[in-house]
Amino acid sequence: MKHTFQARRRTALALALTTAALTLTTATAQAADPTELLPHPGPDGLIWVPEVTGSSGFVSGGLSPNLDTYTTFACEGGGSMVVSFTLDETPDRNPAPFTLTCPTDTPARVTVPLGTGLHGGFGAMVTTSTPTLRWAAVVVQPE
Repeated sequence: MKHTFQARRRTALALALTTAALTLTTATAQAADPTELLPHPGPDGLIWVPEVTGSSGFVSGGLSPNLDTYTTFACEGGGSMVVSFTLDETPDRNPAPFTLTCPTDTPARVTVPLGTGLHGGFGAMVTTSTPTLRWAAVVVQPE
């Protein structure tokens, strides 16, 4: 049973990393869009979720334990979103879930520091109050 769970987790992580790499590759070739909730994070970015509508989430891997890790979330569309985290290798450092109020026509943003010493990966789950709420996220480790 344990091997099946680990295999699923590795498969999900590989899929997420492939998706993130394709997203970052595509995004760097495009010009900045004025309707984007969050811009491309640049060379410090581990993952960029340019826009999702409704509840969803993402996983990130490849964290360096020597660098600070930050996640930024933005949303708009009226309503709110609740963000919760799971840290694979350090479950005792899971940040508490938080709620972000999302105005109708102006994006709201919040940056959450996850600190140093993290390795492996983590997941973020976003639960929106309405299925039409737009949100975006970036994960960075500045050097």
